[in-house]
Order: sequence, then structure tokens, then C-alpha cells
Amino acid sequence: MSNTKATGVAYLDPEFSTCYATEEIGYAAGAQGTVTQATDKATGVTLNKSAGRITMNAAALAGGAVVSFILTNSLISANDIVIVNVSSNTTGSAAGAYTTYISYMAAGTCLISLRNLSATSYSEAVIINYAIIHGA
Repeated sequence: MSNTKATGVAYLDPEFSTCYATEEIGYAAGAQGTVTQATDKATGVTLNKSAGRITMNAAALAGGAVVSFILTNSLISANDIVIVNVSSNTTGSAAGAYTTYISYMAAGTCLISLRNLSATSYSEAVIINYAIIHGA
């Protein structure tokens, strides 16, 4: 992603800022990273990137259960928004078997929760994508 090509127009308004884009918006490869969770699904991970992929441990998650883990990231401020989504489940559970969300956040950390929406226990290395929208 180059910083030399204009992709839209941004202007400051007294009440809000607006950005219009005519092309893809996102983070360059250098701002992205990956990390793999060790031990179990509740084990915290550290990834100091604005966007990334977290490969969770393949420990079992019972049907209807929720597990949470801490993402430590020095780029997160208390004014940011962290977006997460399930990118992949690797052993073929039904599509839509999981949901993920941020349960708590503070400067340098957020708590990511994964819920198994099905009635079946699955043991798979779910991959979660995240991106930080940096606030003021």
C-alpha cells in the first residue's frame, strides 16, 4: 500500500471528520502481524501491530461456551475501537458456529471473547482477525 497516491478526500468539520475513499482502505503489510496462542484457548497473546491474525489453540470449546483471552498490544489506546471477526475454523465445524467480540479494553490491552454458538464441542484452531481503528 503506497502513501503517494490519493484515494479520497478528507476534510475537517467542526463536529466531525469525514473521509471518502474511492479505493481500498487498510493497513500496509508492515502494520500487520500474526501470532499463535499457546497452551489453551484462554492463554493471552501479544502482538504489537495495528491489524493481525490470531491463531487460537486447538483445545476443545464446549457447545454454548465462551472463552476469553487477553490481547496485549502497545498500540491500543483507551480511545480506540478494536474490531474482531472469525476468519477461519480449520476442522470443518458448521459455518457460523462461532462469534467473537471485545469484552473489555484499556490502554495496551483488550479482552477478546469467542463463543461457540452450536450445541457441539469443537477442538479447532480458530483464526481471529483484528484491526484497530485509532481514536483521538
